[in-house]
Amino acid sequence: MKQEDQTVEDLKEEVKKEILRALNIHAEHMNLLKLVDAVERLGIDYYFEEDIKQVLQHFYDAYGDNWNGGATSVWFRIMRQHGFFVSSDIFKSYKEKDGAFKEPLESDIEGLLEFYEATYLRVPGEVILDDALAYTRGRLDDISKDPSLSNSMISKHIQEALKQPLHKRVPRIEALCYIPFYEQQKSHNKCLLKLAKLGFNQLQSLHKKELSQIYKWWKGFDVPTNLPYARNRLVECYFWSLCVYSEPQYSESRMFLAKFLSMETLLDDTYDAYGTLEELELFTEAIKRWSMTCLDGVPKSMQLIYRMLLDMYGDMEKILIKMGKAHHLNYSREAMMEYLGCYLKEARWANARYIPTVEEHKEVTVVSSGYKNTLIASFAAMGDVITDDTFKWALTMPPLTRACCVLCRLMDDIVTHKEEQQRMHVASGIECYMKEHDVTEQHVHDLFNEKVEEAWKEMNLESLRCKDVEMPVITRVINLARAMDVLYKNKDHFTHVDEELINHIKSLVVDAIVI
Repeated sequence: MKQEDQTVEDLKEEVKKEILRALNIHAEHMNLLKLVDAVERLGIDYYFEEDIKQVLQHFYDAYGDNWNGGATSVWFRIMRQHGFFVSSDIFKSYKEKDGAFKEPLESDIEGLLEFYEATYLRVPGEVILDDALAYTRGRLDDISKDPSLSNSMISKHIQEALKQPLHKRVPRIEALCYIPFYEQQKSHNKCLLKLAKLGFNQLQSLHKKELSQIYKWWKGFDVPTNLPYARNRLVECYFWSLCVYSEPQYSESRMFLAKFLSMETLLDDTYDAYGTLEELELFTEAIKRWSMTCLDGVPKSMQLIYRMLLDMYGDMEKILIKMGKAHHLNYSREAMMEYLGCYLKEARWANARYIPTVEEHKEVTVVSSGYKNTLIASFAAMGDVITDDTFKWALTMPPLTRACCVLCRLMDDIVTHKEEQQRMHVASGIECYMKEHDVTEQHVHDLFNEKVEEAWKEMNLESLRCKDVEMPVITRVINLARAMDVLYKNKDHFTHVDEELINHIKSLVVDAIVI
């Protein structure tokens, strides 16, 4: 074993001992909670999955909804993130009889920030958390503008939280931001910090190898030359799949998903902006038959995409055969056919210059957004946590998946609407809504942003209520939503790749952390 690997193993053992030592000591439970929070935010929770499960189950069995160990907001956020539907009534004590929030919150900046982060785990109808979000956001905004705190670490931390709350952050990006912040805390755990840095770099070296491997596959098809009309986004798609899962055990799944997202991008550009309706009808029909012998009349560019699809699925089939799960690919193909069917319907609408009703548009474009298709593809090779029932569950578009797909569709519409209407493109959700309700574009933008927040609440509720699948599956759905918050927040960073996205990619895949 290499020296670095041995160091990681020793540090892991040290942290495990610390967790187990504190588990049965009531007075240590707040420190244990904060240790679990640090482990997760530092991005090394995959080392301690079973330990964390044990701790949180112990907390739930011991306290139920009546946690009294301190750091209530952190307890509430972590319990809900792990599927424990603890009550928000615990925050009633934060209010005066007149409904105003109590004064001590005003002076406790860290407590205020933790309360703010906890509110993002709210579900529909939780008025106390809606009120708390408005209150904490307003107070934190004022504090962030306080000249006496400018340039301080806490001010920077607040500004980052206001820009993107913890619950919406991609875990791997959060780890990178949290490591230097944690290092500056006087009370930081040295073992944990060292493990976070070593672990980040070890995992990054695996990610580099994966990207190199799939890039060779992509390069073999020479997409920029052969498909000049399409977005060449393999690296960005790998980043996207990294947002969905960064853990080492999902290496094969991650590489497949990166290829899959790249293929979805090529298909999107082909159906949206390149193929004639007649060509697209032929192409869709050929894919239904799933054979290279059915391509008469299909343009060469589309034949190449078809070959790439067959090649991608063929590679994954070999992996699944070894796992005894080759039939799982049939579910992904079924989702792909539904996805392409919705694209074809959009192409027919665009060709006829038909503006659908809001309801018609939603039913088709929630599927053509690609997120149901993507989610089902993300399950491939994830291991025993995925069964036939997992795929069957996802194919029915259950409420959790639907909320994520709606969020994806809305965020995409908000940032791509203007550009897409400049060419022959199916009417966007914004255009349909404006026509049907006779309202301004700004009104629809505001409404859609509200609906995005409603979708998050719905996902929170369903992730707590859904007992059909295990937590790793639910986490994939939440992480797909988090990826949208990075790639489509305020602008289309994926189509118009900018410095922000390039920096994310470099920091996650290229630049190691200095130890």
